[in-house]
Amino acid sequence: MFTGLIQAMGTIQAVMDTPRGRRIVLDASNLGPASFEMGESIAVSGVCLSLVRIEPGQRLEFDAVRETMSVTNLGDKHPGDAVNLERSLRAGDLLGGHFVQGHVDAVAEVVKVHAVPSDWRIFFTLPDACRNMIVPKGSIAIDGVSMTIATVDSNTFSVAVIELTRENTTLGSLNIGSRVNIETDILTRTVVNYLNNLDPAALQRMAANPADPLIEAPQ
Repeated sequence: MFTGLIQAMGTIQAVMDTPRGRRIVLDASNLGPASFEMGESIAVSGVCLSLVRIEPGQRLEFDAVRETMSVTNLGDKHPGDAVNLERSLRAGDLLGGHFVQGHVDAVAEVVKVHAVPSDWRIFFTLPDACRNMIVPKGSIAIDGVSMTIATVDSNTFSVAVIELTRENTTLGSLNIGSRVNIETDILTRTVVNYLNNLDPAALQRMAANPADPLIEAPQ
């Protein structure tokens, strides 16, 4: 579990194909002096990956399986590219941002960057896979960064990006055509999934009696 508050940007040093997918090697020295553990979870641009090798100088290695590569933007990454890094939430940590699992729902593409310092906004395509879960003023993780959705229309959604976020995450370097990992808010996702699986008759009763509590659980 993560919060979407990025702790540092790392740099990809190498990518190597493996029988199961790809090995990704990162320079994580910007995380500062830290003690890493084999197998710990780290969000790499919003993708929860397990640490499989630790080398001196905070050179970290991760394995991404083919499924992960196919549903995220990690397959687009090359040596020299920057990625957002966040270590998993620990008991007692401050909880800012929102709950982020590191499970990407879809990849969206940047269609417009409104690069005005006082109102910097980025517009993205609205992925069909999570169309019903992206709502104005709701939370969303974009390449692992916890953001508040500013606007939503039939084809796009936007977020407003403050200077601190632009300077300390990869969102500041996004251009038209950039592809980003999208994870919708777990609470919104749970409610939408519940309603999608309700019996139609139960939905009709709820519509007729909106003050009543939820009538029955999905079968």
